[in-house]
Amino acid sequence: MPAEVRPDFTRNTAKSSSATSSQWIDLKPEAWPLSRPAKFLYLDDTTGMGLAVQLANGAWLNTAFAKPAQDGFWTSKSTLALGLSALSLSIIAVFAARGIARPLRRLAVAAEALGRGQEIVPLPETGPDDIRRTAEAFNRMQARLHRFVDDRTKMLAAIGHDLRTPLTSLRLRAEFVRDEEVREKMLSTITEIQTMTEATLAFARQDSTVENTRAVDLTALVESLCDDLAELGHDVSFSNGQKIGYSCRPDALRRACRNLVENAIRYGERARVSVERRADTIEIIVSDDGPGIPDNAREQVFTPFFRMENSRNRETGGVGLGLSIARSIVRHHGGDIVLTNKPKGLHAVISLPAQEGAPPPVGRPITAAAAKDVINALEPAPRSISA
Repeated sequence: MPAEVRPDFTRNTAKSSSATSSQWIDLKPEAWPLSRPAKFLYLDDTTGMGLAVQLANGAWLNTAFAKPAQDGFWTSKSTLALGLSALSLSIIAVFAARGIARPLRRLAVAAEALGRGQEIVPLPETGPDDIRRTAEAFNRMQARLHRFVDDRTKMLAAIGHDLRTPLTSLRLRAEFVRDEEVREKMLSTITEIQTMTEATLAFARQDSTVENTRAVDLTALVESLCDDLAELGHDVSFSNGQKIGYSCRPDALRRACRNLVENAIRYGERARVSVERRADTIEIIVSDDGPGIPDNAREQVFTPFFRMENSRNRETGGVGLGLSIARSIVRHHGGDIVLTNKPKGLHAVISLPAQEGAPPPVGRPITAAAAKDVINALEPAPRSISA
């Protein structure tokens, strides 16, 4: 008998010897193969059992079968085994969570970049079934958006190109009108239609131009624009600010800023420009000393071909696409333009979102390149068109 269970056996034997004989169970013939009588005794539920067999000489042979009692569940061995199991399961869970979170994080960054108008590479269509189907749906959506923009660009380019022939024919026919006053009115109308056509082509050109996103110094970009306009004799001042790195399409963003600054010069006498960093945004502020814009027309001025007849000079102004183009560019960068009237002048703010990270940009598909070739074959539109 093992030494560690001997005390339990002795204690249970002492208890059983002092107890009544009913504690012993007489084994029935069908449960005991020998002819000699035998008795069975439970020593303990966990430590063992006892067996007594009567020998031929009338003596009894007492035997015991025992095992060491458990000290409890929280032993050093069980604690170590449980710790190792928990560590293994934690490592497996970390890798599984990363495998699910990585494609979701990549999808969120790609969706944000697509909303800002950037061209991104297709997402890897890997991972669990739900994640893979989501990536496939996102790639299909991006391809459909590109096709939609390309089709719209080619349609506008074709319309603008096809209108030139009938406009030229009308101008030639107008030259043969004998009434000078009628002829001048006809030529003026034809010129206005041609100007709007060129503006429409410029609007289409802005969508079709292939420009990759790259990191620039936003403060230096705006300051160089102000310096160029100041050299042309315009009253433009720039407030020096801190260096702000930003990933954008610099030519397009420069065009949006130029439209706002030129509007401030034309209708507000002078332009004061500054770049400021906020908590979640970067703001390009353009202020002037003009009459401002009525509150009920703050959104209408961004409508294509909308002009304000009361405060805007039709002879010196454009066709009403400058602010539309500017807002379209800024919104493609994930921002917006807000106009606010001050006690003296108008306060125009380009609000751009702060950037954390984005996937590398790529060029447009071949369909956009074809659209660009169609538009580039036409005569270039003016560099900027003011609202």
